[in-house]
Amino acid sequence: MSQAPEELSYARSHEWARLEEDGTVTVGISDHAQDALGDVVFVELPEDGAELAAGDEAGVVESVKAASDIYAPIGGTVIATNGALEETPETVNADPYNDGWFFRLKPTDTAELEQLLDAAAYRQHCSEDS
Repeated sequence: MSQAPEELSYARSHEWARLEEDGTVTVGISDHAQDALGDVVFVELPEDGAELAAGDEAGVVESVKAASDIYAPIGGTVIATNGALEETPETVNADPYNDGWFFRLKPTDTAELEQLLDAAAYRQHCSEDS
């Protein structure tokens, strides 16, 4: 079973969200998603300043097997992107929950995090998805 850290919230589309101490939200894709994709070779990130609603397409991740859209798990303004992924997209495979993060949002409403899955519900979702 793929890792799903307990402190994160998860979208059914396999993005994770972590509420940071400063009130921002960091977003990436889950271990399950990167494992299903295989070796990541390219990541397209949203523009800084982009306004996203929950469920909006925020970028693309491409692997040797497939390309997949990345969606915003909650709404907000993009305040940072992980530019290191442009040079080393394989970081998503090696460390999806830390160095492999995609972007940070200033959330419109942190209550949207409550609409996401907790780790146990996400693991259940993944087992049904397989």
